[in-house]
Amino acid sequence: MKREGLTTKGIRNFSIIAHIDHGKTTLTDQLLKHTGTISQREKGERILDSNPIEKERGITIKLAPVTMRYTLYDIRYTLNLIDTPGHIDFSYEVSRSLAACEGAVLLVDAAQGIQAQTMAHATKAADLGLTLLPVINKVDLRSARVDETRRELHEVFGFKKEEISLTSAKTGEGVDRLLKRIIQDLPHPKGAEDRPLRALIFNSIYDVHLGVIAFVRVIDGRLEGGQKLHLMMGKKNFQTKEIGVFSPKRTPLKQLKAGEVGFVATGLKNIRAFQVGDTLTILNAQKAKTPPVPLPGFRMPKPVVYADFYPDQDSDFNKLKEAVEKLMLTDASLSSKSISAPALGSGLRLGFLGLFHSEITRERLSREHGINAIVTKPTVEYTIETKDGKTRNIQTPSELPNPSQLLRIREPMTEVTILTPREHIGALMQLLQESRGTYRDTKYIGEQAQIVYHLPLSELISGFVDELKSVSQGFASLDYRYIEPKPVDAVKLVVLVNHEEVEPLARIVVRQNAQAVGREMVTRVKELLPRQLFAVPIQAAIGGKIIARETKPAARKDVTAKLYGGDRTRRMKLLAKQKKGKKKLARLGRVTIPPETFSKLMKV
Repeated sequence: MKREGLTTKGIRNFSIIAHIDHGKTTLTDQLLKHTGTISQREKGERILDSNPIEKERGITIKLAPVTMRYTLYDIRYTLNLIDTPGHIDFSYEVSRSLAACEGAVLLVDAAQGIQAQTMAHATKAADLGLTLLPVINKVDLRSARVDETRRELHEVFGFKKEEISLTSAKTGEGVDRLLKRIIQDLPHPKGAEDRPLRALIFNSIYDVHLGVIAFVRVIDGRLEGGQKLHLMMGKKNFQTKEIGVFSPKRTPLKQLKAGEVGFVATGLKNIRAFQVGDTLTILNAQKAKTPPVPLPGFRMPKPVVYADFYPDQDSDFNKLKEAVEKLMLTDASLSSKSISAPALGSGLRLGFLGLFHSEITRERLSREHGINAIVTKPTVEYTIETKDGKTRNIQTPSELPNPSQLLRIREPMTEVTILTPREHIGALMQLLQESRGTYRDTKYIGEQAQIVYHLPLSELISGFVDELKSVSQGFASLDYRYIEPKPVDAVKLVVLVNHEEVEPLARIVVRQNAQAVGREMVTRVKELLPRQLFAVPIQAAIGGKIIARETKPAARKDVTAKLYGGDRTRRMKLLAKQKKGKKKLARLGRVTIPPETFSKLMKV
């Protein structure tokens, strides 16, 4: 790839900000085609989405940058498009991808208008100092509301009519004009080659032959093949095996200069050392008179949602463990810990960035590794304070201490922003209040309303999104951010089957909801539990107090079927003997819950 005379003035680093299904990936495909980055033979849909789950769901899970070349007025430009994940679970990854850019295309669907995720990502970009380029997409649709969407962009962001571009990513209309605006209206990078190397890591993948491959934006200095480098936050040293750019496949180069975006193959095997947001520099650069300073904004990924994964068969635990270890090679934000439960055997407790992250992981385990696991209900991490002055975090009900030792429980909270048509405000507010939400603010944007609430994370991951779509008829969109934890009056709710606790069914619930949740759980267990030879009591309890109970009737066997005629006392003797045997079974027998029953219970 020829790059003679390349300076930062000829580079444009940008991202595309859009809500789910607003056409970000389709527009990316059009940019690749219009710049000649891909040949006719390579053309297809969702080129940068290599994962089958990404293509099916229409959402970017793992970002993929691409370098494009474009000539305008006989001047050759380099356009680096840094894609961003398309879900709010990956908001930190989005912020680091935006930090690697100078500008962003703000893409809005002409039929749907501004949505919650659009606003959230646009606000992040503005806070980072990026120049926003507003674009209305899907103008070819009959349902397009171009004038209304223009007004929304003006009311929310202050854009003038002439600043807003119109495109159709499906047909290619307006794409050439957009490319011209990207070059003319977005600023070029301001890094300097004569400064010590500083490169921002905004993603990483694992390659069997090259080890960890870090996606980088060179801020200052030069990145060259064979250099000895140092991770400023990860505290790791390595020698580069290969460097280059994505066009869209990996293309090796001799060096990357200030302002450029590309990759560096490290040869290291531990992807967890390469955290998003870390800074790469030359080894021993810290010993210089003016050592380089780490780039701002770095933080370690922290799981916020947890779930226990158990194999269908105990003998498959090693397969599950190996499959998770392989996933962790490509997903540094996934955490894992071995656990054991009497009812389900050995398993793994996995930590995720959010509920969507957990769903994707479960699907990848099934598709890529053939693992069909029993997954417990997702939980969040609570902070508990005990009367002896100690504070610790817990992830499961079994870690909750005795109530007599407990001083305070704090639960993680979120600030939820919902955009909805005005006619659905009442139903949504009722849903939010029922979900223990606290009202904060309401704003009106054209025909839409923006509602802001503080909502416990435990409510958000317990089917809230599905209920939101239901009460708004699918028109509401949601974004959230984490805020300070708040105290909660919560208790441990356990389920007893034949007077024995079933640990995987235990929950941490709000006291005021405990009885309703307990009643629902015992009813469901009664419905799904296979019949035994004796009646099985099913109870929900808090501490030693039973708050709900159901009884699963015994399987009935007609022991008198072999009798024919004769004295009635013979029949009564047989029935009495059966009754006595069932009482003994109820006292001594154990109830084993089959794995398939657990799978159904966990889906509730």
